[in-house]
Amino acid sequence: MEANKEIENFLSNYDPAIVANALKLRATIMANLPGIIEQVDIPAKMIAYCYGQKYSQLICVIIPSKAGLKLGFNKGIELPDPENLLEGNGKISRYVKITSEQFINSAALRTLLSEALIAYKKRIES
Repeated sequence: MEANKEIENFLSNYDPAIVANALKLRATIMANLPGIIEQVDIPAKMIAYCYGQKYSQLICVIIPSKAGLKLGFNKGIELPDPENLLEGNGKISRYVKITSEQFINSAALRTLLSEALIAYKKRIES
């Protein structure tokens, strides 16, 4: 199945505003993480972005829900977050709530994506 159709089918169960922001967020991720692999994980109800099939190669995930939209970061606990955008209290992951198109296009979000890529590259080097 073509990736875009798979994404559209997955997102079709959500509110149109959530779908619109998820598609914009997807474009931002693809623009800021060169060569990233996109995978829909239907059981987990998320879209994963990774550089391979191992969990350690996962960079981030789009998590739509009836309540809103989140961008989760694998190893988010290790990311610099000078603007205190990251939320959550898990041992490994953190997320940001996607509240608007302006936030999706913000320098702060692009910085988090960049930091996640830098952290990933450091992990694979060691």
